Amino acid sequence: ISGYSLVIQARDSGIPPLSSSVTVNVDISDVNDNSPVFTPANYTAVIQENKPVGTSILQLVVTDKDSFHNGPPFTFTILTGNEEEEFTLDPHGVLRSAVIFKHMVATEYVLCVQAKDSGKPQQVSHTYVQVRVIEESIHKPTAIPLEIFIVTMEDDFPGGVIGKIHATDQDVYDVLTYTLKSEQKSLFKVNSHDGKIIALGGLDNGKYILNVSVSDGRFQVPIDVVVHVEQLLQEMLQNTVTIRFENVSPEDFVGLHMHGFRRTLRNAVLSQKQDSLHIISIQPVAGSNQLDMLFAVQMHNGGFYKPAYLIQKLTNARRHLENVIRISAILEKNCSGLDCQEQHCEQSLSIDSHSLMTYSTARISFVCPRFYRNVRCMC
Repeated sequence: ISGYSLVIQARDSGIPPLSSSVTVNVDISDVNDNSPVFTPANYTAVIQENKPVGTSILQLVVTDKDSFHNGPPFTFTILTGNEEEEFTLDPHGVLRSAVIFKHMVATEYVLCVQAKDSGKPQQVSHTYVQVRVIEESIHKPTAIPLEIFIVTMEDDFPGGVIGKIHATDQDVYDVLTYTLKSEQKSLFKVNSHDGKIIALGGLDNGKYILNVSVSDGRFQVPIDVVVHVEQLLQEMLQNTVTIRFENVSPEDFVGLHMHGFRRTLRNAVLSQKQDSLHIISIQPVAGSNQLDMLFAVQMHNGGFYKPAYLIQKLTNARRHLENVIRISAILEKNCSGLDCQEQHCEQSLSIDSHSLMTYSTARISFVCPRFYRNVRCMC
């Protein structure tokens, strides 16, 4: 408890008794009676040979139960094990190399490190750090090419994470870093630590080829990343058809079925080779294991096929489509549970272009806007 606040009353012996009160604040000052604590108590670390001077090896973590002025900043000192000055320790507790290590010269170092707090008198504690020198990388990183499809509503793309590069390295202790060529950083970014690809807002329609590379510190390997951006037209939303799939997640559909189903669907619904198939969005059906895929077909002259025509084509080709993935239903309207009797069921579709859904696998990523259906009975 850092303090107490007392209200003290003095009352005399007169008749009637009179009184007065005063507040007394008692502050409990901290005594520096706790030593710094290393977490963990002792450390092990590795460094590859031939790494440049100044390479970060380890970050020491120290806490102190005393109040702030009796704790940090801490003073770090290497007491033993650094007689040849192979290591340096900065004020933030980062252990770095001061020489270029050779595995043939020494394979292990044991350092005794002291941490001293800022209290008076100062408290100290110690930890041991075992540093192993290992051979430098002998294997290049390997990375899987990534293809990304982005569907956005006209010029309204808000940006965000659109995929992730998957890379591995057979050298156990290698740390991989990802880089993107500087001239593309006005449109895209790559997280240097985990390989996530971020698109900035306002992407134009078209195809982008990103110059991404992954490095283990010795080897640098290029990665093929292709981004396709398709901007929706308002007229598409008035001519959409929904195919509902059974027992499939969005990620499984994107990674396992989308490429083959797109090809089969093109053969089923396109009347001419110049027609274009547009997959607008895929979205799980709430409360089920079903998945809706929304699409439209554009004629070579710019217009769109009507949903009734597409549904007829789909119905005729359903057996071929189900060779790729099981279909639950083919929907133009979504009026289940809405009894319109003699009235007409009218459906409107709205797209929330600022609510993007990203379905990402190792090889393919699909980014699309969330959509909403509104149905009502009309005369």
